[in-house]
Amino acid sequence: MKKVLIILFSIILVTSCNVEEKNTDPPLKKANGYWISPGGLKYKLYSGGIFKINEINNFKSLFPHSIVDAVSARIGSQIYQGLFKLDQRTLEVKKCLASSYEENDDGTVITIKIHDNVFFHDNPCFKGSKGRNMTAHDAKYAFDMLCEKRGDNSLFSLFVDRVKGARDYYESTVAKDPLVGGVPGITVLDDYTIKIELEKPCSFFKKVLTHNGCWIFPREAYDKYGEEMRVKCVGTGPFVAKDIKDGSYVRLVKNKTYWEKDVHGNQLPYLDVVKITFSKDKKTELANFRKGNLDMVWVLPVEDMQDAVANFAEVERGNSTEFEYQQKNGLTIQYYSFLTTSNIFSDKRIRMAFNYAIDREALVKYTLQGEGEPALHGLIPKFKEYDNSVIDGFTFDKDKAKKLLKEAGYPNGNSFPAISLHVNQDGTNNIVIAEAIQHMLKENLGIDLKIEALASNNLLIERFQYGKTDFFRTAWVADYPDPENFLKLFYSKTIPDNPNERSFPNTSRFSNADFDNSFEIATTSMDSLTRIINYQKCDSILIAEAAFMPLYYEQYIRMLQKNIMAFPINGMEYRDLSRVFISKDE
Repeated sequence: MKKVLIILFSIILVTSCNVEEKNTDPPLKKANGYWISPGGLKYKLYSGGIFKINEINNFKSLFPHSIVDAVSARIGSQIYQGLFKLDQRTLEVKKCLASSYEENDDGTVITIKIHDNVFFHDNPCFKGSKGRNMTAHDAKYAFDMLCEKRGDNSLFSLFVDRVKGARDYYESTVAKDPLVGGVPGITVLDDYTIKIELEKPCSFFKKVLTHNGCWIFPREAYDKYGEEMRVKCVGTGPFVAKDIKDGSYVRLVKNKTYWEKDVHGNQLPYLDVVKITFSKDKKTELANFRKGNLDMVWVLPVEDMQDAVANFAEVERGNSTEFEYQQKNGLTIQYYSFLTTSNIFSDKRIRMAFNYAIDREALVKYTLQGEGEPALHGLIPKFKEYDNSVIDGFTFDKDKAKKLLKEAGYPNGNSFPAISLHVNQDGTNNIVIAEAIQHMLKENLGIDLKIEALASNNLLIERFQYGKTDFFRTAWVADYPDPENFLKLFYSKTIPDNPNERSFPNTSRFSNADFDNSFEIATTSMDSLTRIINYQKCDSILIAEAAFMPLYYEQYIRMLQKNIMAFPINGMEYRDLSRVFISKDE
């Protein structure tokens, strides 16, 4: 994986757009100690201040079991916590609410001790509106709920068929006769100890426990708010959801009873407020960043890439120091999905023809102005634990594409059924990419593709989960750094029997027995080589079956204000703001 480049630069921006006047932030206060940057520079710690960021997509839900989009996860991770979390710099698993843990030799039992000084946020769901102490009983409650059939639970596949008895408990909730005692494999040993037993070995289970579906919340909150927990948030995290205006902003404030302190004895978090706004206009976002109204910009629109590259060259010559620039290869793939059960895309030859008709290298070079890497090596981006170079993906081959389409009964695209590509128009580059694909399919196959742009990503998610579109834009950002997290998107045993029910995470409803067999071998093996070999088999099967249309692996680019400290970039854009602070010039 490419190393992080951290440099300072300025970017030429269009500033003719309307921008808000810069807010006056509260004064910063000196904290104990210093922060040492990865480069060895020493910075005085400060507490206070407001961290301001914009997202171009609105969040879908902030309830842990409903979060299936990256924006919701990035916000929710400041409010809720799990037993484990990821290190923001390395993405390695580390303890969070867990104070210690033990695993048996074959990886089927994990016993976890929980910190005894953790309190839920103050909230009217509690007696006297005072947050109570979190215990192992809360973890048991949240984990049992993760294994229930409910309209607000999209993530039961995290535990079902993995945790002992989770499938039986899930089926009992389908029958509306829940097993007494919840999931048998999840046991409270005492107020601060929980034991989880697995059906089979799982070498990456602690990674699973970092997932937002495993965040802990109290029974009192769900009893009071139910599905309103989409915006009624009660967690243990460093920030409290103070004010939420759907589609406009989310305001998080410092949790004054937060349980963590830094090595210098400072109460965390350092920041007083985190404000997330939702503006779809990247030009406005960039202009606001330049005026100091935002502290970070993540992902640049295509039309600004040339300016960014030009300014980056200036930085390398030491001529600019206005902003900090961070860059990292992302654990993200952008791709188009086929509903493989549809009349059109149940034919593998058509799926193959579409794939060979796409010039991914030209897409990245010209349409994206070099931002990204062509997805020529399967579903999974290359990262520390997975070498994708052995996967032979799709290359551009117009003749092969035309031959396959002819074999499917549509020579030169003649009589091909009317087809639409559904995309969300609130993404940064979604429309320009769709137009490029539309042109390639017309020029290389003679197919007229209609682009239907939905108003938001949430509408698109709803449509493809219920099988209401045959061809759709999607992307996958790793929930945790493991190949399983990508390949589970095509595991058939998560597909519901009823075609009208929601299918997640396998939204393409792809089914292949050889894929499932290799996936199951990989996910239950404790041997790293066996796991990788079988994951690579899965990846190769997806290409051989043209189960999807890979486009490109993302490259993450951030711009930060110079005074934002201790906020490293990573390949998941996983954010932990508990230790981010605003520096003050002395």
